Amino acid sequence: MSAVTEVAPGYRASRTLPLRVEALRQWRRRRTLVMGGVLAALPFVLMIAFAVGGGPGGGRGGGDGRITLIDTATASGANFAATCLFVSAGFLLVVPVALFCGDTVASEASWSSLRYLLASPVPRARLLWSKLVVALGFSLAAMVLLPVVALAAGTAAYGWGPLKLPAGGSLAAADTVPRLALVVAFVFVSQLVTAGLAFWLSTRTDAPLGAVGGAVGLTIVGNVLDAVTALGSWREFLPAHWQFAWADALQPHLEWGGMVKGAAVSVSYALVLFALAFRGFARKDIVS
Repeated sequence: MSAVTEVAPGYRASRTLPLRVEALRQWRRRRTLVMGGVLAALPFVLMIAFAVGGGPGGGRGGGDGRITLIDTATASGANFAATCLFVSAGFLLVVPVALFCGDTVASEASWSSLRYLLASPVPRARLLWSKLVVALGFSLAAMVLLPVVALAAGTAAYGWGPLKLPAGGSLAAADTVPRLALVVAFVFVSQLVTAGLAFWLSTRTDAPLGAVGGAVGLTIVGNVLDAVTALGSWREFLPAHWQFAWADALQPHLEWGGMVKGAAVSVSYALVLFALAFRGFARKDIVS
């Protein structure tokens, strides 16, 4: 005779911990507002730096005489937005991803509220799914916020016009927003590895700082390994190797090769890490 599981009238696992509830909880967190403020302030900090320094690069170009993206920062609002992405993609945009994905589960454990959420009852897979979707949503919002503010502030300060390319030529003003949107999309996909690391660590520890710091630290290690040219073609298996492949989107003729390879590597690592997080959390003894 099969066992019968008693379920409370009206209970639906899919209705527990709705996304809007989790999103509202995360929105009210102080670290969310602080991170949003930092990202929104960066374009204005760069503007002040350019004004004080007499223009980006002092008009001298790179050390070898070549014109870089930073040297064209004040050519138009689109150039300024692209420059903000360039200076922040390597590290600054890693921080909100690690913060939102690494803090989400570990913070509940540190507050001793995780076991009460599961006793509500919220199924473990449902809890992780809600927190992961919201964390990725906030990470994407952080990456969109920076170029949107930079584009608006840059247009007000430097005018609206074509995107001047460091290698020569320019993109028509009508094409700049779609290209910048493509850049943001690729940066988000490339940061899924950091999101996966942070989320997996968040399910393994009760210390939010450990999960966030661990993800940032491992991302830095990846960047260091990519700088070791002795690794040769093995570097192509590192997500960090493709983090600036989005530069191919800022060319007269859009190049997809590097971005496709980078996205494939990043998504592959991320799927494995997310699977490890769900598998480990399903078997974990929750005591906090």
